[in-house]
Amino acid sequence: MPVTIRQVGPCFAGQVSGIDMTKPLSPAEASAVHAGMDKYAVLVFHDQAIDDDQQLAFTTSLGDIEHAIGTSLRAAHEYRLPNTFADVSNLDQDNKPFAREDRRRLFAIGNRLWHSDSSFKVVPAKYSLLHARSVPAKGGNTEFAYMPAAYDALDAETKAEIEDLICEHSQIYSRRLIGFTEFTEEERARFKPVRQSLVRRHPITGRKSLYLSSHAGSIVGWPEPEALCLLRDLVEHATQREFTFAHKWRVGDLVMWDNRQTMHRARPFPAEEPRDMRRTTLMGEGPTAAQAAA
Repeated sequence: MPVTIRQVGPCFAGQVSGIDMTKPLSPAEASAVHAGMDKYAVLVFHDQAIDDDQQLAFTTSLGDIEHAIGTSLRAAHEYRLPNTFADVSNLDQDNKPFAREDRRRLFAIGNRLWHSDSSFKVVPAKYSLLHARSVPAKGGNTEFAYMPAAYDALDAETKAEIEDLICEHSQIYSRRLIGFTEFTEEERARFKPVRQSLVRRHPITGRKSLYLSSHAGSIVGWPEPEALCLLRDLVEHATQREFTFAHKWRVGDLVMWDNRQTMHRARPFPAEEPRDMRRTTLMGEGPTAAQAAA
């Protein structure tokens, strides 16, 4: 069956037919997926009854894996999954939902803010691939914002102002926005800010886009209040309805997105209900900005 993609979002996002992830991905299929990602930025695959090994095999058919190490507040003995997966579920190592006041759960609530995966790493993520193993009875959708269209819609004066700006990104910044401020010294060192360009160009399409995230908490050389006001204005601009798409999950869905072209956020769901979501991630091509000297 040939691979076909039908657009489902207002200016991006496609639904894919003709891919069975229980089988090895052929070179032609891999090329079709990459081309679809370049064009649509978000791809939705329904009815993928796959296990961890099959998800990992599909992911590595498309590029080099990014390991999920030190990006959450789970201790090493609390992991449910190997570090080839980012565990974005609300489940502990016994597959039970975290208690409402659990520190690990409260930290993860930061995923409800608009963000780009791994923007807090020197080399940020390329693709994220999220597979739904169990979903709550209500809520828990994922929303996406298409950053090339948001950039294109800016006026010329704003484009000139932001062209060469560099932001600092850290999970400490994003968690501060939701009132989570209690970090250990080890965690503060681990989440040390990194620098990312505010405007980036896609290596294949050549389109410029805004590189925004709740992890962005400062602009190099700007006073903090002025920087935060600009970033807030840009996020509000980029998340208008004409630039966004919402995915309502069902079990077996796999959704992949290009972090170079999108922001996303999870929506609330009942805390006592399990939401088992497993993410594999592909590494990006390199830093978007030079890092400050140590």
